[in-house]
Amino acid sequence: MRKTLLATGIFLASISAAHAAQTTMSNFSYDYAEARIGISPLTYGAGFSKSIHPNAHLTGSVDSEFDSDWDVALGVGFHAPVNNWADITGEIKARNAKNGSEFNSSGGKLGMEVNIGVRQWLGPQLEVGGQIGHLNISDHEKTIGSVYGRFHATELFSIGVQARFNEVYDDQIMLSTRFKF
Repeated sequence: MRKTLLATGIFLASISAAHAAQTTMSNFSYDYAEARIGISPLTYGAGFSKSIHPNAHLTGSVDSEFDSDWDVALGVGFHAPVNNWADITGEIKARNAKNGSEFNSSGGKLGMEVNIGVRQWLGPQLEVGGQIGHLNISDHEKTIGSVYGRFHATELFSIGVQARFNEVYDDQIMLSTRFKF
C-alpha cells in the first residue's frame, strides 16, 4: 500500500513538473559534487548530481564507516519549481548496502529507494529542505526521511547539516560541503 501511494504521489508530481517546466525553470542547481561526514555513527561519504534534462538529474552517493561496510546509491530524479523560491523533487535509486546488523553478506544486499521532497530558499544564501521515502533492501522495508539546512557561501560552494532518519546507519547527523560545477 505504501509503495502504491508513494508511486502515485511521484506520478502526480511528475505531471505537475511537466506542466511547470513549460512556464519556468528550476530554482536550484542540480550539478554538484559533495563530500560529507556522518556523526553517530561516524561515516565518511561522497555524492554527486548531474542534470540530464531541464527537469531531471542523475544522482549517486557512497557512505562507509571503513569497517567492511558500505551504503551505495545510484539513480535518477526529477525536479520542478513550485514557485520562485521552492522546488519539488523526487528520486528512484538502486541501493546496495552492507553493515554488521541488517545487511550482512559478502556482496551486500541490493534494493531500491523511492523518495519525494522539497527544497526552499529562506533567503538569498539559506536553503532548507526535506525528503520522505521508502527503502526496500532484501526483505527489509523502511520509511526513511531527512531534513536539512544549507548555507551558500558563494555561488559555487555551500556547507550544510542534515538529519537522516531510519536509514541504513539508523538516525544520523550529516555535515557536508558541496561544490557546484
